[in-house]
Amino acid sequence: MVAARITVNGEEAPISPAAPHTTVLDFLRDRGLTGTKEGCAEGECGACSVLVARPGVDKPTDWVAVNACLVPVAALDGQEVVTSEGLATAGEPGTPPALHPVQEEMAVRGGSQCGYCTPGFVCSMAAEYYRPGRCEHADPAGGDAEHGPNGFDLHALSGNLCRCTGYRPIRDAAFAVGAPAETDPLAQRREQAPPAPAATEYTRGDSAFLRKDTLAETLEVLRERPDAVVVAGSTDWGVEVNIRSRRADCVVAVDRLPELRELRVEPDLIEIGAALTLTEIERRLDGGVPLLAELFPQFASRLIRNGATLGGNLGTGSPIGDSPPVLLALEASLVLAGPDGEREVPLADYFTGYRQSVRRPGELIRSVRIPLPLSRTSAFHKIAKRRFDDISSVAVAFALDIEDGTVRKARIGLGGVAATPIRALATEAALEGRPWSAETAEAAARVLRGEGTPMDDHRASSLYRSAMLGQSLLKLHAQTTEAVSS
Repeated sequence: MVAARITVNGEEAPISPAAPHTTVLDFLRDRGLTGTKEGCAEGECGACSVLVARPGVDKPTDWVAVNACLVPVAALDGQEVVTSEGLATAGEPGTPPALHPVQEEMAVRGGSQCGYCTPGFVCSMAAEYYRPGRCEHADPAGGDAEHGPNGFDLHALSGNLCRCTGYRPIRDAAFAVGAPAETDPLAQRREQAPPAPAATEYTRGDSAFLRKDTLAETLEVLRERPDAVVVAGSTDWGVEVNIRSRRADCVVAVDRLPELRELRVEPDLIEIGAALTLTEIERRLDGGVPLLAELFPQFASRLIRNGATLGGNLGTGSPIGDSPPVLLALEASLVLAGPDGEREVPLADYFTGYRQSVRRPGELIRSVRIPLPLSRTSAFHKIAKRRFDDISSVAVAFALDIEDGTVRKARIGLGGVAATPIRALATEAALEGRPWSAETAEAAARVLRGEGTPMDDHRASSLYRSAMLGQSLLKLHAQTTEAVSS
């Protein structure tokens, strides 16, 4: 087994002697790359963001921004990382490096004051700067509030917080960058494949970080080590390590397993690999599943979506995860792979209790299957204290088949109102076979307010949650009737 190594700003560095739980952030800072900062230590501020070379959608390689505070450095064994220091271009001997275009724009447009958040903003901005196809959507007439005249998607910075400068000059800098020059080394790097996944057995003391080449080998490890923690993007486990000081004797990474990274579109179903990141799914589907297309912009930030996976979001079993209500409304099922083979389980039967499921010891979620055709009327409503990058108080997903003014089929997924994500079965029954009218919506909304067992907590009261359930259905009816009348 080759010693675990990581390429940082073009130079290889051994991961040893870092402990297996050491984050990329701490590893980089220990090497003197202090542009990468710790702010929140849970992936909400973006001060720690760095670029990682990942398999591309439109190019062999994409430069992807991730939260360095969440990812174990051992997870990047064999991979390439670029920090804010590595973006600048080396000058002649004895001269300072030339600023990268995004660094230059941040400087001249007043996008940096204390500078603490600046390197993170620069890395997130650089990932969007190098996104293939960005300039194809340029609008020299001025763009809009969220997309600049240069095609820059401002949501690329949604995971970065600024505490003193304010966002207008940062937005101005983002909207001012042009296209990468043909001689730009990081732009040229996109034309070559990213590093291949490296089989990793990194052990220090009693702790180990393991990544196997195949699903079969991974399942064998889980059979031998049923106590192992399984990670993909580490967006959940990283918070446990940082905030709750949790440690694991064995961590098994599945994010690079080819069997978990497929996306198939068949005449009767769409199958999504459990280890594909949400960003990869979003760009590959390209709006082909409208309900998922509504979900993705509301699922945390771009930095989180660059690492988070459907398999991880479902595997935690959280009742407030954003993807389960949507997948319940889509009538999705899960393919579970284990030592005894594979089995398919409807998502509606998957959750058995608070953070509990039918998944057996040694089993993994291999993929998510969505049956086709899709319902033509769908919506995802997330009620939270902030519009973006927040945990849901209530999440509601609708998928309705309405023919000749009658609801032929209704599927409604709920999150945040019970110990598990649930289907609103009584409300579905109250809708099916009835006209899609204001009277039907109002009657069904009264039923929906009684679904689940909402509780009082610091995010919302039970009464508020119940009220929002009913209001969500009324909102859907208003939106669909307005669309028809217009």
